[in-house]
Amino acid sequence: YFLLSNLSLVDIWATSSFVPFMLVNFLKTQRIISFPGCALQMYLTLALGSTECLLLVVMAYDRYIAICKPLRYPELMSGQTCMLMAVLSWGTGFANSLLHSIVIWRLPFCGHNVINHFFCEILAVLQLACEDISFNVLLFMVATIVLSMTPFLLICLSYIYILATILRVPSAEGRRKTFSTCSAHLTVVVIFYGTVSFMYVNPKAKDPVLDKIIALFYGAVIPSLNPVIYTLRN
Repeated sequence: YFLLSNLSLVDIWATSSFVPFMLVNFLKTQRIISFPGCALQMYLTLALGSTECLLLVVMAYDRYIAICKPLRYPELMSGQTCMLMAVLSWGTGFANSLLHSIVIWRLPFCGHNVINHFFCEILAVLQLACEDISFNVLLFMVATIVLSMTPFLLICLSYIYILATILRVPSAEGRRKTFSTCSAHLTVVVIFYGTVSFMYVNPKAKDPVLDKIIALFYGAVIPSLNPVIYTLRN
C-alpha cells in the first residue's frame, strides 16, 4: 500500500498538472498559456509520466518477491527498501524531465506560437522550434527506451518468474488466488504501456489527431481507471 499510495499521488498530480487548465481553455475562444506556464506544464507531465513507469516496475518487483520469495519478503521489501526505491523513482523521473526541459528551452522559438495539442506536450512543443530538432528527438527516444521499455522488459521478466511459480502450485484454487494478487497491477501495466508505446516509441511518425486522443487517454482516463481497478481488486 505504500507503493500504491505513491502511484495514486502520481496520478492525482499528473492529472492536476494539465486537465483543469485544458477544461478552462475549452470554454474560451482565445486559448493562451504563458511561456513559464507551458514550461512548467511540460516539465510536470513528463516528470510524472517517467516516475509512473519506474513505480510500476518497483511494484512488479514487490509482487515477484511476495510470490517467488515469500519467506524473505519482510527482509527484501522492508520499509527502508520501499522508501529508497520510491525516492529513486521520483528522483529519476524528475531529473529526466529537467534534462529534457533544459535542452528544449535552449532552442530558438522564432516561428508561430500555436501548439497543436490540448496541453504543452513535449513533442508538440518541439514542432515550434526554428532549428533542427534531430538531437532532441534522439535524446527523447533514448530516454523512452531507458525509462519506459527497459522497465517494461523487467516487468515482463518478473511475471515470467511469477507465472512459473504459480504453475508449481498444486491446486487450481491456490493458483487462482495467487495470480489474483497480481491482476490489478497487470491490468494497469497493460493499459499504461500500451498507450505509452503508441505515443512515444516512434516520435516522428505521428498522426496529430490520433496523438491527441491517445494523450487524453494517457493523461486523464488512465489515472481515473487506476483507483477503480485497485478498488475492485480490494
